Amino acid sequence: MTADLPDHNRRSIRLQEYDYAQPGGYFVTICTHDHKCLFGDVIDSEMRLNELGGIAHAEWRRTAEIRSEIALDAFVIMPNHMHAVVFIADDPPTSSAAALPRTLRGTGHRSLSALVAGFKAATTRRANALRRRPIVPFWQRNYYEHIVRNEQDLERIRQYVADNPARWSEDGYHPSKIRTSVE
Repeated sequence: MTADLPDHNRRSIRLQEYDYAQPGGYFVTICTHDHKCLFGDVIDSEMRLNELGGIAHAEWRRTAEIRSEIALDAFVIMPNHMHAVVFIADDPPTSSAAALPRTLRGTGHRSLSALVAGFKAATTRRANALRRRPIVPFWQRNYYEHIVRNEQDLERIRQYVADNPARWSEDGYHPSKIRTSVE
């Protein structure tokens, strides 16, 4: 964890009056249930995805295909969480999303929480089918978000995302750093 970014282990600090469906950039962190390392390993400062990590990666990429108002930016899947920058557009461009079957298109509700919920649901469904565990929690209940304030903020976040695998042993989500409820 760096001093430049908020502590992700705290409860959500969502702004009470802010409309998270409005156009803009958002930085999100989504953690696996109980911070279990499900997505692979960091080897030589590089994240090596396993099959579950591949599912999370593929579903995140699909997000922009399914939701025409979404533009993906920097993201990284880590062993037990992911960081991503996403933009919600004011006037969604015409995209291949219109050609998708109705069941695969977004619900029309274009908020950040709807995006995260859809991603979590799709990933959980595929991961649990692979693991043959139909009702096992896969993600933590909530997620962390930060509104991207300006270009400098965006560049700082992009660098944080890019550096995350190299800093894994220092990361607040690293298994050696996470406090368990038994402690």
